[in-house]
Amino acid sequence: MKSIIASVGMALLACAGSVPAQAADTYPAKPVRMVIPLAAGSAVDKAVRIVVQKMSEDLGQPFVVENIPGSSGLIGADKVAKAAPDGYTLGGFNDSILTMIPHIYPNMPWHPLKDFDPVSLVATVEWGLVAPADSPYKTAADFIADARANPGRINYSSGGNGSPQHIAMALFAKKAGLDIVHVPYKGATPGAVAVAGKEVQAGFQGLGTVAGLIQGGKVKLLAVSTKEPLAQFPGVPTVDTSGLPGFFFDSWATIVAPHGTPRPIVDRLHQSVVKALAAADVKAQLAPLGMTLRGIGPDEFGAATRGNFDLYRQLIHDGNIQSN
Repeated sequence: MKSIIASVGMALLACAGSVPAQAADTYPAKPVRMVIPLAAGSAVDKAVRIVVQKMSEDLGQPFVVENIPGSSGLIGADKVAKAAPDGYTLGGFNDSILTMIPHIYPNMPWHPLKDFDPVSLVATVEWGLVAPADSPYKTAADFIADARANPGRINYSSGGNGSPQHIAMALFAKKAGLDIVHVPYKGATPGAVAVAGKEVQAGFQGLGTVAGLIQGGKVKLLAVSTKEPLAQFPGVPTVDTSGLPGFFFDSWATIVAPHGTPRPIVDRLHQSVVKALAAADVKAQLAPLGMTLRGIGPDEFGAATRGNFDLYRQLIHDGNIQSN
């Protein structure tokens, strides 16, 4: 009798183990909801939209993109965390949601390392210091000098408390010894528009968010926070060489799934991301946005998230960066 029970038990386990694989074979069988907890027009929004449009061609189902901005991504991310882990609700996140804001907001309804499964680190978003087009600032050094001469009188915009724009400029100010005033907006795009509209004197922004404003002559790119100048923005120096040595900053455009999503589905999605990033038309659309294409898989992406989670916890603590 024991052997019969054991045999039946093993058969049931085998069947159970095959369910995720079978699900992946037919996945996706219906449209996929892509929640972007950020304002439309942000660098991550643009990157994810471009990539999932190509993925829909590969996977044979449309991706329905839904922007749910607010509270630096907390609201939209909560929708993803609480969705069924079946591959039909995904998140298009920046790394602030996963590694930065958890150290600023207490009592969050989800945990970035426990409630999401990494799918793919799609791209690195390169960043820069921007000012209104007619600003007297010509370099990062000009901005630093003015801020030092006028403590508490220079304003900068961000996409919200705990957003990467907030974190980037707070770290910049800490390193440069500046006393500047944070003005949070409801998303990266409104924050960038605030710079163009001269509501604030400056901002640190993902270049994908402000590329159109730069090209349209609405904002001035003072410096990029990369280690080397970017070909997409000729003549623009790095922050490191034009005002604040040793300062570098970038962010991520990522795709995540609710925790517990079957690994075969996660792998299928990542493979589709890699295929999309290899497409010439996708490269052509992303290149002008100041992004470095990555296509990093679930395991390496997860390890990088855990590492940056600890890194930003220390940086935010040391910089006394708070939600207000």
